[in-house]
Amino acid sequence: MMYKRALAGNEKAPGPNHKTTLSTVNNMGILYVNQGRHEDAEMMYKRALAGKEKAWGPDHTSTLETVNNLGVLYSSQTRHEDAEIMFKRALAGYEKAWGPDHTSTLDTVNNMGILYVNQGRHEDVEMMYKRALAGYEKAWGPDHPSTPNTVNNLGILYQIQGRHEDAEMMYKRALAGKKGMIIYLYSTPPLQKLTCNLNNYINQV
Repeated sequence: MMYKRALAGNEKAPGPNHKTTLSTVNNMGILYVNQGRHEDAEMMYKRALAGKEKAWGPDHTSTLETVNNLGVLYSSQTRHEDAEIMFKRALAGYEKAWGPDHTSTLDTVNNMGILYVNQGRHEDVEMMYKRALAGYEKAWGPDHPSTPNTVNNLGILYQIQGRHEDAEMMYKRALAGKKGMIIYLYSTPPLQKLTCNLNNYINQV
């Protein structure tokens, strides 16, 4: 309701293609994704994308943010080819704008890894996850949430591949990283998920 009210006001002034309006449109897309309203989300993202491309150009970082959002949406819908097109475009743009080690670049790299898991492209997955992990460790250190989460993703990949020793090593490392995050002590759901992954692995071996 608030987004719709804000959008109606912004469309009237400062106008439908103003950055404030387009930001609200993009936020409505995110809301619709969380509500499972994928068709509405796609409509909002495409509208935001068209407006941002017109206002700022195809390579502006705000434009790329919406491109990446479309990739995430398409990936959740198993529209793998569409998702890969979006992720590759976002990745190329972020690398050009911010460089290969910027956190937004690395987030897209990680998203591509998740997409490749769903496609069964395990070699490509490992390459993406390792690149994301190296970048996160350099940018934020081993105890930032994104670092152990990517380590955990590698553990899942290795478990799928039957690489049990590698999987166990990744799960233990991810779990240790979560326990070591003093400023994130209350982020229990990710920690519980990592513990569950490790326990599932142990039960299967």
